Amino acid sequence: MPDDSVNTLPGVSYVMPVLNEVTHVRAAVDSLLAQDYAGPFEVTIALGPSMDGTTELVEELAAVDSRIHVVDNVVGSTPAGLNLAIRESHYPVVIRVDAHSVLPPDYARIAVETILETGADNVGGLMDAQGTTPFERAVARAYGSRIGLGGTKLHVGGEAGPAETVYLGVFRRDRLLEVGLFDEEIKRGQDWELNRRLRSTGGIVWFTPRLKVTYRPRPNLYRLARQFFSTGIWRGELARRFPASNGLRYFAPPVMVLGVVVGTLLGIAGIVQAIVGAAPWLLWGFAIPAFYVLIVLVSALLWGRRDGFRSFCWFLVVLPCIHFCWGIGFVLGYLSLTRNITAHTGR
Repeated sequence: MPDDSVNTLPGVSYVMPVLNEVTHVRAAVDSLLAQDYAGPFEVTIALGPSMDGTTELVEELAAVDSRIHVVDNVVGSTPAGLNLAIRESHYPVVIRVDAHSVLPPDYARIAVETILETGADNVGGLMDAQGTTPFERAVARAYGSRIGLGGTKLHVGGEAGPAETVYLGVFRRDRLLEVGLFDEEIKRGQDWELNRRLRSTGGIVWFTPRLKVTYRPRPNLYRLARQFFSTGIWRGELARRFPASNGLRYFAPPVMVLGVVVGTLLGIAGIVQAIVGAAPWLLWGFAIPAFYVLIVLVSALLWGRRDGFRSFCWFLVVLPCIHFCWGIGFVLGYLSLTRNITAHTGR
């Protein structure tokens, strides 16, 4: 980091992995070019093998602005793209950007100020999910509710201070290189794992609510289910690899999934008991899925109804989709039953 006596701001390198993101990448890049940060900057895009017009769009953006550089990410995964972009960049502050994110104009300025004030190795803030359709608004509400993604600071906010992990991240380049960059074997959850290494080597990961990044949710149920199934697989894999570093909240969705499945099976067995003339006491098993349905309904009334009736209806579908896809994926990943899947679930 530069000496405080030097009256200059450190340069920042924005690094962005991109794969099949033609709908969102222009807005993400525009938000970087519109930053009010007074120091020098560069944008390095790691372009994966896209098939939706992303390649042509990114090349067009780079052709009209010399501060935008493109590197080929032939692997296509997020951690591989991040590492390529970091190695090709030059400035002492590295700002991770997602193609689905839109940074507010003061993001880089506040982040660099926070790094200089706190001495943190990584600074991040709140993932502010914002949807444009009833479905996306329902997903955004689920993200921002405590019942949706566990109520962590990066989703619901909180006071500034040291944190386990943060959304995206603004890093000191020297510390990134020191701990070995992102683990390219981990296709999802690589942020959490990198922050674990930073903290284990004496570094500070700092959350500040002043950093608020607009995030665009997946546009349909299929892509949402795929996202959370993949995320669950890798969260289970990480829980198995690093058992001492995982909080109890990571086990809530898989426990819920197992409970609902077991309860439903017991209830069905109770129906069989009634048919054969035995005491149908196993019907009490239906109490578990009934209780979960009640939780979903109450959550929809508390959060899902805020964006209109259509979003309310979608919330009733979105919340179980997130819970069950994440929970099933977690169980499979934790039991190491997805070796052939995880190699292809980087996005």
